[in-house]
Amino acid sequence: MDAAAPPRSQPATATVLVCTTCKREGADPADMRPGARMLAELTRRAMPSGVVLRGVECLSACKMGCSVALQAPGKWSYVYGNLDPDLHADDILRGAALYAASADGVVVWRDRPEVFRKQSLARLPPLE
Repeated sequence: MDAAAPPRSQPATATVLVCTTCKREGADPADMRPGARMLAELTRRAMPSGVVLRGVECLSACKMGCSVALQAPGKWSYVYGNLDPDLHADDILRGAALYAASADGVVVWRDRPEVFRKQSLARLPPLE
């Protein structure tokens, strides 16, 4: 390999979906929505290898906002809720890195960030 050649980019093995429309009950409607804040917070950070970030309009976890999901072809998918953009961005990225590195999307429970252990809303099997 030519030393001057740029490194090949690694294909994405996981996507972090961030709901940009969810809000907390009783929140001031003029305030930026927590999901939009989470997306902005995650955008400021370096994504783990193989992980891509994507904002989505709705994850149907409205009463559990702010919410994110992890998905990848051939892997279990997860939805997490009641997240705080000021507290959980680093944990989301750490969990996403573990998820991306897993063969089937199942990360050993004790290795998952605490927020992923305690705030999981759904787990969906891989599409066949």
